[in-house]
Order: sequence, then C-alpha cells, then structure tokens
Amino acid sequence: MEIYSQWSGSMHNNAYKDPIFQKVYQFAVEDTDGDRVVEDFCIVCHNPVGFMSGEIPPPDGSKLSEIAKNGIQCDFCHTVSASTGIGNFAVKSSPGNTKRAQFKDAVSPYHETEFSGLHTTSEFCGMCHNVNHPVNDLPLEKTYTEWKEGPYAKEGVQCQDCHMTPGPGVTKPNPGKAAIMGPDRPHIYTHSIVGGNVAVPTMLGSIEHARLAEERLKSAATVEILPLTEFVPGAENRLQVKVTNKGAGHYLPTGLTEMRQMWLQVKVTDRSGKALFSSGGLNEDGSIEKNSIVYNTVAADETGKATYKVWRAEKILSDYRIPPRESVTETYNAGIPSGAKGPFTVSAMLKYRSAPQELVRELFGEEEVQLPITDMAGDSIVVK
Repeated sequence: MEIYSQWSGSMHNNAYKDPIFQKVYQFAVEDTDGDRVVEDFCIVCHNPVGFMSGEIPPPDGSKLSEIAKNGIQCDFCHTVSASTGIGNFAVKSSPGNTKRAQFKDAVSPYHETEFSGLHTTSEFCGMCHNVNHPVNDLPLEKTYTEWKEGPYAKEGVQCQDCHMTPGPGVTKPNPGKAAIMGPDRPHIYTHSIVGGNVAVPTMLGSIEHARLAEERLKSAATVEILPLTEFVPGAENRLQVKVTNKGAGHYLPTGLTEMRQMWLQVKVTDRSGKALFSSGGLNEDGSIEKNSIVYNTVAADETGKATYKVWRAEKILSDYRIPPRESVTETYNAGIPSGAKGPFTVSAMLKYRSAPQELVRELFGEEEVQLPITDMAGDSIVVK
C-alpha cells in the first residue's frame, strides 16, 4: 500500500481537487463565456478520466463520480499505451484490463500486465508537461523542452530519476516491492511525484507532501554574495549576488511560470540591526515590492497588457529564469546613509511561492488564504 499512500497525497491525485486550480479554471470558464476550447483544454490534463468518460462537461464537476475526482490516477497512467507527441495531452490511452509499467516479468492476479518502456522516460511526462495555447500555439509551459535542451537529458537523466525517488536528486537504486505480494525489485519508483508545490498539499492537509516539496525547493538552488571588502557610508555601494540552478533539470522556476514567483530578497543592516537597504520585500497586501528581482514569465493579452490570464495570452513580454546548472548575477547599488556604523551585515535569500498573493486574493475573495513562502537558499556576509 506504500505506493498508493505516496500517490494519495500527491499533486497528481490532487490535480483536479487543487483549490487554486478550481478557482482559476472556473474563472477562465466565466471569463470566456463557457468556451468549450478553454473548458476542455484545462481539464484534459487535470482530470483525464472525467474528460474521457464524458463526466465533464459541465465544468463545475457536478456530474463527476467520486473516482473521477482523483485527478491523474493509477488506472489512467498505467493504461497509457503510447505517446502521440509532446505536450497538450499527447496521449494514446487504451482503457481496459491490461496495465502497463516498467517490469517485463510482472504478474498480477487482478489484471493483465504489459511491459512499457515509455513509462520510464521523460517523454511520458512530456505528454502533459509542455503546454501551448490551444488557439494561438503560444508556449505557456515548457518543462519538457527545458529538460530536453539541457544537460540532464544529454546525460540520460529522466524526469522519473529525480521526481519519483525518495528525496531530491538522483537517488537510484530504491529497492522494494511494487505490491505487498510482489517480488523484491532492485528499484521501485516512488509515487509522491514531488515538485515545488508546497501550497496545495498544505491546503489539503497533505503535510508530508508539503514537507517533501519544501525539501525539493531547498535543494534546487544556491545563493552566493560575491566578496566585498567594505561599505562606504554616504555613497552607493555595488553589491552582487549570484544565484545558481544547481539541482533542477529544468529552468527555475518551471511550469506555469506566468503565475509562479521566485524572487531575491536582499538586505543590508548596520551593527545594531537597523535596515539600511532592502530589495525584494513584501508590501502590506503580500505583493512583492516594485523593482525587485523576480524570476518568472510575463504574458500579455491582445492589448499588450501584462496578465495572469494565460487563456488570454497573446505573447510573452519577458521570460527571466535560470536554466539548469547555470547562474545569474544580480547587481544592486546599496545606498548607505552617512554616519551609518559598521560592521554591516549583508543577507540574500531566494524565495518561492506558487502564485502571487494578489491573484489569490482575487480568486478567493473574502476567504483568508495566505500562500506559504519557501526560503529556497540564502547567504550572508559581514562587511566592515
């Protein structure tokens, strides 16, 4: 039952039950006057069983059976028989009594079995984890492409080698059993399928999965404040911070990066702890301060205005993220007031949350929903 327990708290199980997805999906349906293209496009990946069985539409899920509410579930993944390409649900599904996975000698008293090499490759994940706009073909999510064009793909490291293991990174082998009555295997894929979503497991009470997601975020990057010899009070002092994507096989962040937020918070304090300079703090409403360094994608609608409404996206205004095993160096001009007394402490922290707080407030209205913020990596130094 271990595999079932891992899956039951995962984002795959919660792909449809995800409260943020539910709000965004209903918002999109209303904003497009019930356009079936939008309805079907979102739901086919978040609830493939409901879509293929005809239980959706209606988009409110009122006709969904209990089993169909379980998002991306065992029977769906293990009846995939082929890929028809990459992205936008490029899946050939063969529902029935034959279940497919990576073992050539699998035997079950409950169903037929069939070997599938596809299930061990990134192409299996890529069937959903690349997303192009259904009308204008604008790339909205490029996780598979980011992996394919990066160093991990060249080394033969698959998505499953990182995201279906007991912890961050490539941790093969993981010996165990696929089922209680099954034989011992040299390697079993875990089914927590952990990414960077701390918010939804927390909202749904999957505390262990929230912990695993936080652990993964903390393993993804490093932050280094480049050497400084001194600060000069009464002047602007050049301060540089290097951020490295050390642990993700795709860009940081990835996924629906029009909504994701990863940003750098930098502070300088004097010897008494008084703040002299800061960047990347939060406003009272939870939004990130203007002119902060934010790693994300900004989409624009047909008027050229930045928008979170990816269904309205016509072009990408900017895409500032960090490819795998690459670094960016951010430069700050830290104004230190005259008379400030050192030594000075410089701190930098890379932070992450799944969606902007202002969007969450718009979606949930009067409900008090505060998304968790994860401190991914940080550094601090003392300067004279």
